[in-house]
Amino acid sequence: MAGATQEMMTGPAARNSVFGHPAIDCDAHVAVPSMRALMPYLDDYWRNQFTLRGIDKLSLNLTSDPPNAPISGRPDWRPGEGKPGSSLPLLREKALDGFGLRFAIVACLYGGVALHSEDMAAVVCSAINDWTAREWLDAEPRLRASIIVPLNNPEIAAREIERCAPDRRFVQISMLAAAGEPLGKRQNWPLYAAAEKHGLPIGVHAGSLYRHPMTSNGHGSYFLEDYVAQAFAFESAVLSLISEGVFAKFPSLKFVFQESGVTWLPTALWRFNKTWRGVRAEIPWVKRPPADIARDNIRLTLQPFDAPDGAGRLERFCEQMKSDRMVLFSTDFPHWHYEGMQALPIDPGSALARRVLYDNPRETYPRLDLKEISA
Repeated sequence: MAGATQEMMTGPAARNSVFGHPAIDCDAHVAVPSMRALMPYLDDYWRNQFTLRGIDKLSLNLTSDPPNAPISGRPDWRPGEGKPGSSLPLLREKALDGFGLRFAIVACLYGGVALHSEDMAAVVCSAINDWTAREWLDAEPRLRASIIVPLNNPEIAAREIERCAPDRRFVQISMLAAAGEPLGKRQNWPLYAAAEKHGLPIGVHAGSLYRHPMTSNGHGSYFLEDYVAQAFAFESAVLSLISEGVFAKFPSLKFVFQESGVTWLPTALWRFNKTWRGVRAEIPWVKRPPADIARDNIRLTLQPFDAPDGAGRLERFCEQMKSDRMVLFSTDFPHWHYEGMQALPIDPGSALARRVLYDNPRETYPRLDLKEISA
């Protein structure tokens, strides 16, 4: 890493971002072109199985992240061929160099996490992590990555965390907001124990395993319904993580909600606080108001920023939450939430901008080497 560090301090990453402050992107995406790209990262048994079953010919796209949907790839961020997020040169040009980023933390949204076979899901997740390290992290020192884990078996997920954790370029764990069971359930605690042990936040990304409908009344008919309903999954995640006692058991663990939006959180926590005061004897391990716990342990990436047009939108959110430490900058490359370079909805010269762009990411991700990102 010595050479990579030197390059970061003298190359494009040494410049200030387009915002006038150093910037760390906490939600960007890389895409597996097809299952065939992962075949070199499988052992002989699984390579043979995937070939015999024809799995090597599948795309395994997540239904909640369809590559041809307009929102999944901005027109100027789509490669000439292939899925949005599959081109390293485009990621460099449009995000890393375009915004002048010190680091971008990438996650790979891929259907392998949703496979019902625990063994097969584990193999695909391991292959994705090895592919990410070789094809992306080795090639671009400004990238950091998320460990992809099989979500239907937390014990296997914990083993994958232990396998990948020695590579400190992996800086968080990736989960989906609608992972089949509420995120706070104790069955997930082996995963959280491994994450806390290695100083790895949990990145909870919009998306679903589709074990259950995205709405409380059943399956919708359109992608629009699915996409908007993702906010309900994040609200449920807050309720579950705090009520089930995750932060009582793992007080230093951070959860980063990615593509959750932000405007739903203050009202959700107001109702949570109000109800908790009346029934808190039911959950004695929740010793503080839920909003206080959320301020300490939950973070949200900036894009998509879902507040109405007008001045002071992000400032109002921070005032309502009584915290300027909860929001993390993200471009959400290559997804389409804004035009041009309008990723930051506040005055770039403000103190809040510095916190969102740089200070909050540094505090959230302890594995980011401060020497490599010093201003």
